[in-house]
Amino acid sequence: MRYVFVTSAVLVSAVIFSIIIFVGIQGLQTFTDVSPLEFFFSTDWTPSSDRFGAFPFLYSTILLTLLSVVFSLPLALAGAIFMAKIAPKWMREILRPATDLFVGIPSVVYGLVGLTVVVPFIGKVVGGTGYGILPAAIILAIMILPTILSISEDAIRSLPGRLEEASLALGATRWQTIWKVLIPAARPGILTAVILGMGRAMGETMAVFMVIGNSPQMPKTLISSATVLTTAIVKDMGNTTYGSTWNNALYLMALMLLIISLLLILVIRIVARRSELK
Repeated sequence: MRYVFVTSAVLVSAVIFSIIIFVGIQGLQTFTDVSPLEFFFSTDWTPSSDRFGAFPFLYSTILLTLLSVVFSLPLALAGAIFMAKIAPKWMREILRPATDLFVGIPSVVYGLVGLTVVVPFIGKVVGGTGYGILPAAIILAIMILPTILSISEDAIRSLPGRLEEASLALGATRWQTIWKVLIPAARPGILTAVILGMGRAMGETMAVFMVIGNSPQMPKTLISSATVLTTAIVKDMGNTTYGSTWNNALYLMALMLLIISLLLILVIRIVARRSELK
């Protein structure tokens, strides 16, 4: 069994590194025809005129991810606290499976709900078509909420009981114990939940594709039509020829997604490790 486990670990690592190497080699060929300065900082994406400025896609991706986490984290954390420390056992046994069911809903269903409910509502309230980063962030916040909630609840419930008992014994109220003792102690687990939520938000394609508008431009407002890295790849990949500059630029966008995800994981793990030492 030891050889089976070692072989499995090596195989998984080889597959991951093979994907990174293949995407990296293919994507870096973009710089033979396009300068890095133009690709990363230009806002002009016109492949028919050999202009490949991907800055609007990168900017929209980061903005959408952060906004969806901002929308989702307070609700998810409040739900995790409620189910871990406030809700009775019978209620928790109902709410936890109900929450986990949201993870299994296909993303196209979320996109359809956003297309038929959220987008028309935003368009009716603020004017315009309703497409943009705001409806995409609302849909993504709902999609990543179960992930953040479940992992945060597990992190809070796994804390030693003596922390809560000591705080209450010193005269702290129940809310003071939760806010000043339990949440700081569970911070590494909560940060892990945020990482996974951001990873799903950053890599989501179909739901975002249906509500963001897909215009290759810098979003001026949250209700301006925009395009993120994933939707740009999906929208343009079928129109390109393998090995062309346009195709290589899409592979480079995929490489950017990989690098951003890896950097987020490394940064949050460092923060979580420092929190554990304290």
